[in-house]
Amino acid sequence: MGRKEVHFLLGGPQGAGLETTSQVLTVALSHLRYGVMSDREYFSNIKGRHSYIHATVSSERIPNSLTYPVDIVAGMDAETIFTHFEDVGEGGYLVYDTKTENTSLMTIPSMEQDLKLRLRRKFQDLGIGDRIIDLLKYLKEDKGVNLVPLDFNGILNVLREKFGVPPATAKRYTSSIIVGVVGALMNVDLEGLFYGLEWRFGERKTIIEHNEVLLKHVYDLVKEKYGSPLELNPPKLKEEEFLIVTGNDITAMGKIVGGLRVQTYYPITPAADESTYIEDREILESDEGTLGGIVVFQTEDELAAIASAIGAALTGARAATATSGPGFSLMTEALGWAGINEVPVVITYYQRGGPSTGLPTRGSQSDLLFTLFASHGEFPRIVLASGDHLEAFYDAIDAFNYAERYQLPVIHLLDKFLANSYVNLPMPKISDVVEIDRGVLFEGEANGYKRFDLRFTISPRAFLGSKHIMWYTGDEHNEVGHIDEDPENRIKMYDKRMRKLEIADKEIPIEKRAKLFGDEDSDFLLVGWGFTKGVALDAINILKEQGIKAAYLHIKMFEPFPTNYVKDIIQKYDPGKVIAVEHSYTGQIAKVITMNTGFVFKKFALKWTGRPIYTNELVEAVKKIASGEDKVVMKYGA
Repeated sequence: MGRKEVHFLLGGPQGAGLETTSQVLTVALSHLRYGVMSDREYFSNIKGRHSYIHATVSSERIPNSLTYPVDIVAGMDAETIFTHFEDVGEGGYLVYDTKTENTSLMTIPSMEQDLKLRLRRKFQDLGIGDRIIDLLKYLKEDKGVNLVPLDFNGILNVLREKFGVPPATAKRYTSSIIVGVVGALMNVDLEGLFYGLEWRFGERKTIIEHNEVLLKHVYDLVKEKYGSPLELNPPKLKEEEFLIVTGNDITAMGKIVGGLRVQTYYPITPAADESTYIEDREILESDEGTLGGIVVFQTEDELAAIASAIGAALTGARAATATSGPGFSLMTEALGWAGINEVPVVITYYQRGGPSTGLPTRGSQSDLLFTLFASHGEFPRIVLASGDHLEAFYDAIDAFNYAERYQLPVIHLLDKFLANSYVNLPMPKISDVVEIDRGVLFEGEANGYKRFDLRFTISPRAFLGSKHIMWYTGDEHNEVGHIDEDPENRIKMYDKRMRKLEIADKEIPIEKRAKLFGDEDSDFLLVGWGFTKGVALDAINILKEQGIKAAYLHIKMFEPFPTNYVKDIIQKYDPGKVIAVEHSYTGQIAKVITMNTGFVFKKFALKWTGRPIYTNELVEAVKKIASGEDKVVMKYGA
C-alpha cells in the first residue's frame, strides 16, 4: 500500500539549479497524473545564498497548501542540512553529499550570523557538536531519520567517463542527482522523469542525454540500496490536460485571454516574471495566421510605467502595469490622476515584505490598506484579490472588464507566495470565461462630445486619436474636461465619480466577491484572503478530523466591499470564535471588515516572517485559540 501524499524539501545555493529541479519534478509528476504544489523560497541574491523548494505531491488531489514536517530533505550543500534538519519528520529521509560531513556550522560564509548563532545554541542544548556528522548522528539515533549519503562528485564522474564532460561542467548537472534520488524514493516512473527533462530542455539533445544518464544512474543506485519507501498510490486525478504554471504565468495568461494590448513595467521582484512571460508571447498567432500583438514596454521607472499604461488606456487599448510594493508607492500620484480622469487602467500588484525594500523575495499581505487608500483625495477604485492560481486567471480577465465597464482604476492584488509557487491545474474552460465587456462607448457625432457628460454616472467613452475632441487634466474639471473649481461643479463631478461604486456594488455577483467554505454551523470561522485560502481549506479539513468544526470565509473584493454578505455570515458566530488569518502584523483584513461592518475581531492567527503560513501551524494556531489564546503568531519556516 502506497501513500496518499509525499512532502519534500530540496535545498542548495541560489543559482545551483533548484528551479530546474522543481520544474522537472513538477512536469514529470503532472505527466503521470499526480497533483503537485511547490514553492520556491530564496534570498534577494543572484547567486550563492540559500534557496529551497518546498513541495507537496498527492495521488488524490491538487494540493492547496504546504506543510511540515516533510518526508524528504535533500541538500546540495551543508547549509541546507544545518538550516532544515528539524524539517524532516520521524521516519523521513535526509539526502546529503558525503563531502559535507566534516563541515562546521560557523565556517559557512553564506549563512546569516544570527542563524548560525541560533543553531549553535540549539546544538549546545541538544548536547551535540556543530559539524554535519554530529547532526547526522543525532537525527539517525534520536529522531529516527533515515540517512541517504551520496558521493556527489563520484556520481558526476559518470558524465566524465561516458561523455568526457569536465568536472567544472559536470557540477551543473547536480540537479539531476536530486531528481533521481527523489524519484527513486517515491518510485516515480523513470519515463515520467525523462519526460520532465525533455520538457525543460527542449531541443538541447546533448544536455537531455547527459541528464538522463546521470538521473538513471542515481535512480538505480538509490532503489537498489533503499528501495522506494515513499511510493505513492496510483494517481486518481482524471483530468486529461494540465497547465503547469506559477502565479505569474497564470495571471499573464488571464491578461492575454482578457484582451491585453499594452503591458508596462519596471523590473521588480516578484512582479517582473509576469511581464517577461507576456513579452515572450507578444505576437498572437493561430492556425489562421497572426491575430495581433501585445506591446510590452519596460520603462525607466514605475511612475513612467503607470503613466504609459494610462496613456495607452486613453487611446482605447486594454492596458495594465505590474509591480510590487516599492513600485506601487511611486505610482500613487499617477493613480490619483487616473482616478479623477476616470481611466480604465489595471494595476497588477504582487505584494512582498516591506516596508521600504523590506524582504524583496519574501511574501506578505501587508499592503491591503495601502491599496484601498493609495493616493490623496477620494476617488473610486476596485480592489480585488486572488486566492489561488485559477482565481488569478479569471480575476485578471475580470479586472479589465471592471476597469472599462466602470471607467476607473482596478488594483488586482496577488502576493509573492502565489507568484512563485508552481501548481498543475486542469485546463481552464474558455466557456467559463466571461465575455469581453468594454463598457459604454460613444457612438455619436464628433461635434459636442463631452467626455465627462454629467447626464450619466458612467459617461460614454471615446478614445484619444478618434474624431472626438476631449481634454484631460489633473485638476477638477467640468463635463467637457476643462479646469473648473466652481463648488457646484465640484459636487456634481465628485458625486458622479463616487456613485460608480454603488453601481458596481449592485452589479458584481457576490460569488466574485466573497465565498464561504465549510458548514455554516461550524464552531469557528476563519476569515482571510489571498494565499491564505488554500492553507485555510486544508486546515479546516484536518481540524474536522480532530473534532473541531471550522469554516473559512474567503474575501475576494475589498472595494466595493461585500458588506451585507460578510456581516450576515459573521454575525452567526460567537465573536470569540471568529479568527482573522493573514500574512501581516496588524491583521489588516480585520480592520477592513470592522470599517465596513462594525464587527470587531478578538482573535488573530498571523504571520509576517515572509514565509507562507503552513497547514500544520495554522491547525495548531486554531487549536490554541480554541484553548483561550487571543493572538497566535506563526513562525515556522527557514
